[in-house]
Amino acid sequence: MSERIDYSAFVTRDKEGCAQLDLAIDGITCAACIREIEQGVAGPGIAHARLNYTNKRLHLVFDAAMDGDGHETAPVDPGLAVTRLHKLGYKAYPFTRSREEEIEAAQTSDLLKRLGVAAFATMNIMLLSVSVWSGNVADIDTETRDLFHWISALIAIPTVAYSGQPFFRGALRSLKARALGMDVPISLGVLLAVGISIVETMNSARHAYFDAATMLLTFLLAGRVLDQIMRKKTRAVAGNLLALRGETARRIDADGGVTEIPILGVRTGDLLQIRPGDRVPVDGVVVTGLSDVDASLVTGETAREPVGEGAQLHSGTLNLTGALTLRAAAAAENSLVAEVNKLLDQALMAKSRYVQIADRAAQLYAPVVHAAAALTLIGWLLVGADLHFAVITAVAVLIITCPCALGLAVPAVQVVVSGALFRSGVLLTAGDGVERIAACDTVVFDKTGTLTTPEARLVNRGALDDAMVALAGRLGQSSNHPLARALARDGAAGAPFDDVVEEPGRGVRAIVDGIEARLGSPDFCDAQDAVACALSDEPDATPIVLRHGGRVAVLLLRQVLRADAGDVVADLKRCGLKVMIVSGDREGPVRRAAEALGIADWHAGCKPGDKTAILARLAGEGRRVLMVGDGLNDAPALAAAHASISPITASHLAQNCADALALGDRLRPVAEAVALSRKALMIMRQNLWLSTVYNLIAVPIAVLGYVTPLIAAVAMSGSSVIVTLNAVRARSAGREAHAGTAAISAPAATHARSQATTMLTAAPAVTSTEAAS
Repeated sequence: MSERIDYSAFVTRDKEGCAQLDLAIDGITCAACIREIEQGVAGPGIAHARLNYTNKRLHLVFDAAMDGDGHETAPVDPGLAVTRLHKLGYKAYPFTRSREEEIEAAQTSDLLKRLGVAAFATMNIMLLSVSVWSGNVADIDTETRDLFHWISALIAIPTVAYSGQPFFRGALRSLKARALGMDVPISLGVLLAVGISIVETMNSARHAYFDAATMLLTFLLAGRVLDQIMRKKTRAVAGNLLALRGETARRIDADGGVTEIPILGVRTGDLLQIRPGDRVPVDGVVVTGLSDVDASLVTGETAREPVGEGAQLHSGTLNLTGALTLRAAAAAENSLVAEVNKLLDQALMAKSRYVQIADRAAQLYAPVVHAAAALTLIGWLLVGADLHFAVITAVAVLIITCPCALGLAVPAVQVVVSGALFRSGVLLTAGDGVERIAACDTVVFDKTGTLTTPEARLVNRGALDDAMVALAGRLGQSSNHPLARALARDGAAGAPFDDVVEEPGRGVRAIVDGIEARLGSPDFCDAQDAVACALSDEPDATPIVLRHGGRVAVLLLRQVLRADAGDVVADLKRCGLKVMIVSGDREGPVRRAAEALGIADWHAGCKPGDKTAILARLAGEGRRVLMVGDGLNDAPALAAAHASISPITASHLAQNCADALALGDRLRPVAEAVALSRKALMIMRQNLWLSTVYNLIAVPIAVLGYVTPLIAAVAMSGSSVIVTLNAVRARSAGREAHAGTAAISAPAATHARSQATTMLTAAPAVTSTEAAS
């Protein structure tokens, strides 16, 4: 009786209710596997299959049978995809991080062993080959040459049989699927080189090509090992986000007992015990306890932060001094860390235009390689060459034209630049985002929440008494008004007062030291004259009044420019980009922001339709616009622009319309995105040209018979190494363009994302006109 594995527990549903499954695939060896797997899996029951070559993960969307009312008439069958993959020769597992890491570690270890054997064999065979080459010039006797050739054969044959298995298995899978992947010409070239060398040795010929076969395998295996290491390093920052949560959590049960459970078993509302030295497993709110925490992995700030009841903590935060009881605000799979990781995976799964070009070229290239080799063999036989020379020349053509370099040309750059962008604080959400950002020549900024901070800040603190500011902050903690909350955050408030009474729309009041204290509107605090005087210096600010007995303080709050906005605008101008502001705010605040940043072209009072009209006009002038905005009214402009970036604090609609998210509280990631994207696009084009020029030069030389299999192996492997090394240059673009600027830590995304709701509720209350901006 056959055993059936139930994969239904691993099936998830998206917002539309479509069934999805992620599978970790074992056996992927090259970019040609992408098309083979995606086409082989697609079919009845599966609506969509997308393979992420970066992390060897297959994302499936099932095509469920529906009745007339839109309900599923039969459950989806996730085992269908696994069966189809098995027929193609691939093993698949429901994706879990531990399984993926085990597979990757085993694959790397296996490749390193095979590389070591191939390299050791190549060195020994080359020593023998050098002796034969020298002897052929100095009249070596036939017996000695044959002995050296047979020793080379004894080393090469088992080496090829062992070290060549990754390529032979890939070739067999391709042939079973009636496809021609890159492993097919590699395997043919290696086997023909060994076969011809054996025949040559048996006939006491002057030349054998065992060194070519083992050297080719050595270079190819080295390339695959380096490729795996590069991909692992590129994914390290994003992968560590999930690792920060830990593997288990300590749940407090209803009877007061504590149970250690897997982190995936945590559900919203669970009470968790966080001991000193523990990392917070999921996002949550402190219910009881006082402690100091280290949130540097989350916020990037190294200073210890005191927390108590009501404090929000995020997964990855390290608890230092006291025990805390935390109420889980989100399940592990729905935490902000997991959401950021999903966005990164989404960007990596999407294929850009240049990746599609390279994929198509590589797919067409394998048949062309075989055809070129066959025509070379036939052509030399027709012109009267002997069979030996014709076969040797055909093998050289087969090896030298292998499309490995072309297959790596763009994906290698995309992998490197995605990691570099993420480390610089930019999270790609579109597969072709790099190419479109690089093509932009104009940057259009929204003002409120983009050039300025999304939350209001206290701007006249220097003119206020510290005791009054602290009092206002403690009162503000008991208010539901967003400006009062902003004041509480900015005023370094202590614990809130007891018995605080809030009058909706007016303010809060409490008895402090036997005297009534009020915080709220000018009318509520009877301070109209004091407010008018304070606003004369800050006409764009919004006042909150504190009255404690006979003492009155007017606290002015407004949004301020981000700390690095001026430097970023200057950097963009130095890159040759035209910079503009298009805002829905009033003319005065927009003009002052533009003057402070040195931006001559600005537009105020713009509605959503006005913003899209301005972008349409710029497009009509031949400009490609990079739109940077965060508000709900920016979404149409973000979608209409050639490329778009939103801060991580943006509304969800704005994020969905953007090609990239800028992580953290600074504007620097926008300039980093431009610099990295431009260099990445240049390197993509360079790699495609390098691959093309290499073949235009190498193929005719090989067809004319001037290249031996050994030289062909060195040339082909060298072209792949050059393309890969050139791709690595994309990592340094941000550092070159902005030397001395510290990059934001990638995990800061979780903290910035978690503050989005609070920030967005505070921002609209600054002024009535800024609310729409």
